[in-house]
Amino acid sequence: MDGRLQYNPEGLTMNTTPIALNKAAMRKYEDLEVPCESILGTYVWIDGSSINLRSKDRTFEFVPKSTKDLPIWYFDGSNTGQAKEENSDTYIFPQNIYHDPFRRGSHIMVLCDTYQHNYQPTSTNHRKNCLVLCEKGEVEEPWFGFNQEFFLTTTEGRPLGWPAGGFPAPPGPYYCATGANKIVARDLMEAFFRCCLFAGIQLNGINPGTTPSQWNFQVGPSPGIRSADDLWMARYILSRLAEEYGTVASFEPQPVPDWPGNGTFVYFSSKDMREDDGILVIERAIDKLARRHGAHINEYDANNGGDNARRLTGKNGQPHIKDFTAGVANRTCAVRIPRQVSEDKKGYLEDRRPAANADPYRIISIMLRTCIFDE
Repeated sequence: MDGRLQYNPEGLTMNTTPIALNKAAMRKYEDLEVPCESILGTYVWIDGSSINLRSKDRTFEFVPKSTKDLPIWYFDGSNTGQAKEENSDTYIFPQNIYHDPFRRGSHIMVLCDTYQHNYQPTSTNHRKNCLVLCEKGEVEEPWFGFNQEFFLTTTEGRPLGWPAGGFPAPPGPYYCATGANKIVARDLMEAFFRCCLFAGIQLNGINPGTTPSQWNFQVGPSPGIRSADDLWMARYILSRLAEEYGTVASFEPQPVPDWPGNGTFVYFSSKDMREDDGILVIERAIDKLARRHGAHINEYDANNGGDNARRLTGKNGQPHIKDFTAGVANRTCAVRIPRQVSEDKKGYLEDRRPAANADPYRIISIMLRTCIFDE
């Protein structure tokens, strides 16, 4: 095998003997001085898959104080599944600025949303509608947080730390564990934690998951759309760091059949839920969620491709996709009321149905439509 890209029906991936790169040699160029008046900016956006992130870089001769200082830019949407070749220019509008943990200094990363040639949102731009709903419902002071699960894999898709051609011992000893026989890539995750905090992402924790190579991180809770922006940028940082480490961050909901999969659990509360006797408001919200179970399932799969159905089978601690269930401290339910919330009689609920590759803007939007606007 010669280390070149090999074709497979799912796309191009590196084969088992990729060309080695001398990272130490590359590092000497990182110290090259950039002219003091120049700021490097990375524009980041969601592509036509609704799952993957793209980015491109440009130079600014000023330090932007807000997104209003940044220009609207564009890209070739025919190469991202967002436009046709004969009309390919697709616009990216800056929406949120983050510090760049890779270049540091005054350099920035810019989370953007995407627009067609006529300035209408692309089909995968769910941020605009989400922002409208958040502003409409801000009197209720909705807060959201996310618990993101994912696998770290080789470039061929094999989970890190798994025996070649086989499987590790069954789940049990890996969750929040220590030891090289149970945990992989802790150094990568430590770097991820620090990079997110440097960037300005409200990341409040990380932990090993239920199988080797699985990790979780938690974003928020934050008011309105903030946690969704932070989650997308955290996904971007994680994917960039995994690239540095020669591995891949996979948000596939069910990477390995018959093993625990990956979700994006959402924490939701309104002002009334967080006040005394808020448990009554939480229970009413759960009743609303039960009545719109099908509508939520449709929004919780990244592109309605059936990915989440392979995860929500009623096995491996997951609810079944056809059933709506709720319970206190019960992680096999569709919706969980945390033990402390039940004892305090106020707080928040956790919806465990969204897939790991779900769009948090869509999650927030349907939670608001169901629990706040009573659709």
